[in-house]
Amino acid sequence: MSAAPPVDRARYLDASATAPLRQQARDAMLAVLDGDPANPSSVHGPGHRAKAAVDTARADIARAFGASPAEVVFTSGGTEANNLAILGLALANPRGRHLVTAPIEHPSVLESCRYLERVFGFELTLLAVDEHGRVDPADLAAELRDDTTLVSVGLANAEVGTVQALAEIAGAARARGALVHTDAVQAAASLPVRFVGGWPGPGIDAMTLASHKFGGRQGAGALLLRRGVEIEPLLHGGGQERGRRSGTENVAAIVGFAAAVRAQAEEGIGSRALALMESRDALIERVLSGVAGARLTGDPRERLPGHASFVIDGVSGESLLVALDAAGFAVSSGSACAAGKDEPSPALLAMGVPPDLARTAIRLTFAEPLDERGVDRVLAALRAEVLRAAALRSRR
Repeated sequence: MSAAPPVDRARYLDASATAPLRQQARDAMLAVLDGDPANPSSVHGPGHRAKAAVDTARADIARAFGASPAEVVFTSGGTEANNLAILGLALANPRGRHLVTAPIEHPSVLESCRYLERVFGFELTLLAVDEHGRVDPADLAAELRDDTTLVSVGLANAEVGTVQALAEIAGAARARGALVHTDAVQAAASLPVRFVGGWPGPGIDAMTLASHKFGGRQGAGALLLRRGVEIEPLLHGGGQERGRRSGTENVAAIVGFAAAVRAQAEEGIGSRALALMESRDALIERVLSGVAGARLTGDPRERLPGHASFVIDGVSGESLLVALDAAGFAVSSGSACAAGKDEPSPALLAMGVPPDLARTAIRLTFAEPLDERGVDRVLAALRAEVLRAAALRSRR
């Protein structure tokens, strides 16, 4: 089998898995890697410079999201930040042992909740979602109890792009005294998200971010934690991050993380989101009208700006992925964290998609707008694979 052609940025349609590296992040990381070797906890000059670089990055990320530097806890990525939020907040909060989340959440949220259920005896409520993957705030309000410790609902879903009504969700939870966590890994990289002083509004106690969704590199993330909220650390040792997350900081990745966030703020995320939405809507319209059996998944309006996801009856998602890869397009058949599994997506099943149809899922996500030529090429590759699958079926 011949190797697939290399993928250029115009054909990289898997930004929800990892966004292309920004030049600003690369330059910032190389400056650290080419500089003095130093541990930020060391008391000599190079150590002080490393600590200053981390502190500057912390302040820059805090400023971008309306937080204070003391509210930024650096982690190794979004998965660790979600684990720290779910486990740390639940175990530190004496209020009760009831957790509420949704079945479409990232595995790092769901599995953390199930760990608390299995090992510590917490009770877990999974909220119903509609056919678009939306949580109804009224349903949440009905499930809240006096012993509800924590509510965790992601700001936007990685697989289908649906953006939740998180302001209403947080308001309902806080009215009953429960803590609120949101996984904003996907949303914060493409929408004007604020921890304080903006959307999604007040009432969020903890918010998860990940560097590689902004155009930094893997290996750095952050949990924004509201001042005064107690959390039980998961990693013990040197007491870094004000005792909330021990471990020597990944200075280069953290500095690159901050550089990517700064670059996003400087280019204007609002105008970028509008350009992505125009491209997204053109792609969705062309696929739905031009590919037999195609159906949009996720909310048709309240969705991430660079996110188009479909199920296509009669052809497997994996075969579509392979066909597009051979044409030079990098896409996904769902969440990157579930890649390679033969089981249908739990998120799609929770939305009422039949298992066989859920196995046909494909996700196209982009950090830069697709031009008309790019849309044409995607459409041609999808059509060709659908026709090939139909021809194979007719021979059986």
